[in-house]
Amino acid sequence: MLAEVAGLRHVFPGARGMAPVVALDGVSATVAPGMITGVVGPDGAGKTTLLRLLAGLLRPSAGRVTVLGHDMATDAQAAHDVIGYMPQRFGLYEDLSVAENFSLFADLHALPAPVRGERIPRLLAFTGLAPFTGRLAGQLSGGMKQKLGLACALLARPRLLLLDEPSVGVDPASRRELWAMVTAMLAEGRAEGMGVVWATAYLDEAERCGHVLLLHEGRMLAGAPPGDFLTRLHGRVFSLAVPAAGRRAAGRLAAAAASVLDVAMAGDSLRLVLRPGAAPPDARALGGTTLTPVEPRFEDGFVDRLAAAPAMAPAEPARLVGGDATAIEVHNLVRRFGAFTAVDQVSFSVARGEIFGLLGPNGAGKSTTFRMLCGLLHPSGGSARVAGQDLLRAPAAARARIGYMAQRFSLYGELTVAENLGFFARVYGLRRTAQNAAIADALAQFDLGAVRDSVAASLPHGVRQRLALAAALLHRPDILFLDEPTSGVDPLARRSFWARIGALADAGVTVLVTSHFLDEAEYCDRLCIISAGRVIATDTPAGLRARVRTPALPAPTLEDAFIHLVAESRR
Repeated sequence: MLAEVAGLRHVFPGARGMAPVVALDGVSATVAPGMITGVVGPDGAGKTTLLRLLAGLLRPSAGRVTVLGHDMATDAQAAHDVIGYMPQRFGLYEDLSVAENFSLFADLHALPAPVRGERIPRLLAFTGLAPFTGRLAGQLSGGMKQKLGLACALLARPRLLLLDEPSVGVDPASRRELWAMVTAMLAEGRAEGMGVVWATAYLDEAERCGHVLLLHEGRMLAGAPPGDFLTRLHGRVFSLAVPAAGRRAAGRLAAAAASVLDVAMAGDSLRLVLRPGAAPPDARALGGTTLTPVEPRFEDGFVDRLAAAPAMAPAEPARLVGGDATAIEVHNLVRRFGAFTAVDQVSFSVARGEIFGLLGPNGAGKSTTFRMLCGLLHPSGGSARVAGQDLLRAPAAARARIGYMAQRFSLYGELTVAENLGFFARVYGLRRTAQNAAIADALAQFDLGAVRDSVAASLPHGVRQRLALAAALLHRPDILFLDEPTSGVDPLARRSFWARIGALADAGVTVLVTSHFLDEAEYCDRLCIISAGRVIATDTPAGLRARVRTPALPAPTLEDAFIHLVAESRR
């Protein structure tokens, strides 16, 4: 075995007088050569802590971590040159160029000049970064940062490659490229006994691993090949056909059914996982037409092992403004940065109460469009109206009508949950009585009461997500902007989050969302795909899939449609 952990326990001291946090408790597992070992689990399960212990960056509170015969508590330095580690957010120095990052990592591994001369050009060619050696890492797109981080981790040709959620925040095409790169390097290093540990929140990635470790609240729930997670699911997974306009209502009915364990959007239908021993429900009672048995997938097994998390409390009805049916109207929007045109003649409209997805590859211009509509960037040309306000003439009035949840949540990590909510309530201009009422409602509706005095930085990713959404809704906005809202969160937190967003939309709140996770884009009513600064398609999820349906691809996924349409636009 490349690595072994036995009876592993790790405890972090509590922040600001809080109790210590047990991140791992009694975990035992092995990592075999010649395969990818996936590490999955809900937010706060201990995935990152496990990888840091394997990398020798932490010392265990109890138990043993061994990598290629080296005890990582006492002999981590000896294992340094056989371990490659890519942390979350890529572990790059953003104020250094691509070439300077390579040189720094080569220095850290004390690689001699002849070895550098052979490996660096090869990795540059392998990742497609050769034309960008002089560009600062901070100026690379998410997909390019991902490739550079991986290349730097591979520079020393490690026997054990540790990847901590490497594909979070990058587009589907880049995720596929990353997987292809890692599997190619694994095949090349198989003779030397190379192995990979891949922690991920994307369960389609875990399904392709040779072995999967499932963590929950610091404990090991299961360690097995992906297929073993499906053995108790046969006969319990069904597809419920529903009218396109009634998907959200049918989803709520299905989630409330006693026989149903889990509900997820899946193309033109809902995917239902039944509780053990439950009889299939009546399709019409759930607002559908037919109920068809389907094969289980790994995500179903993940949910089955953990049981579905309860949905958030129903949303409070929004205060609707006037009778205008169009909440966002964009016409020939342009944004230039010097000689570079990031957004080029973008046009679309969003109806009140609609969930509208803005998709595109890394660097396509969707984030720039998003920031202009939030009033954070001034357009170079065109027009945009948000909640009836002209962004060019009255940006402050438009901003007062919107809620904004940034990709990194924009929370203050050193403040407690209650302090963050209080700060944002004041920013949104709520008076003291309204502040107190809004904060009390947020703590109750988002199940944050138990952590109100916890420092935000100490919270699991999924809880920080709930806090960020609660902060964005304190002033009861008419329009909600969500920038990669579930990036890196597990399926259970994602289900709960979208239950809340669906309820908000039904109450009349307009939602504009960006996402790289296309299973999540299925929750949108319509989607707009941007590539190279231009709109290349605007349609429903079903309409986008229909555009690429062929005899060779009779049942395309939304990811298939996205990749095909972007590639076609580039050609």
